[in-house]
Amino acid sequence: MSKLFSNENKEVFLNPLNKNNPIAVQVLGICSALAVTSQLEPAIVMGLSVTVITAFSNVIISLLRNTIPNRIRIIVQLVVVAALVTIVSQILKAYVYDVSVALSVYVGLIITNCILMGRLEAFAMQNGPWESFLDGIGNGLGYALILVIVGFVRELLGFGTLFGFQVVPDICYEWGYQNNGMMTMPAMSLIIVGCVIWAHRSINKEEK
Repeated sequence: MSKLFSNENKEVFLNPLNKNNPIAVQVLGICSALAVTSQLEPAIVMGLSVTVITAFSNVIISLLRNTIPNRIRIIVQLVVVAALVTIVSQILKAYVYDVSVALSVYVGLIITNCILMGRLEAFAMQNGPWESFLDGIGNGLGYALILVIVGFVRELLGFGTLFGFQVVPDICYEWGYQNNGMMTMPAMSLIIVGCVIWAHRSINKEEK
């Protein structure tokens, strides 16, 4: 049990949440971060979907890594990810259909997310199932964290709502407050992501 939660495994799990965040440090998965963060709910669902798919694809590839011929390893990885993406897509359509519609084609495009393929190739192919699971969970949550931050800012400032519920008091609108329509545009998500990356690197530079 102590080996399962060793310091090394803790680092595998915690590093992607901060010091080696896939978006803030590695600058991966930016496209979906721009596309699905106009509101908070789709951002959370997308983040959780990527987390589940990354974790379980890591485990599967780790279990198969010694039996996969090197020349077809990328094809096998794509097949595993595609199968998991299909399962997640069907679950979303069954239980959160409105969010699934809001995410549109971006759930299907998880298969091309460079975070997934990067973790499969760089980690799961060289490590055991448990370590690969932790790595997948950590990188998925690190990705989801940035999406949630961006979705929170964009929905709050762009619509005055969170999860579709109005949080900006009516009196603010009576005093002249206006929702920032630019926050609903994809370009603003790029600016917010840039600000998050700047803040993250500034904080970590101070810690060093």
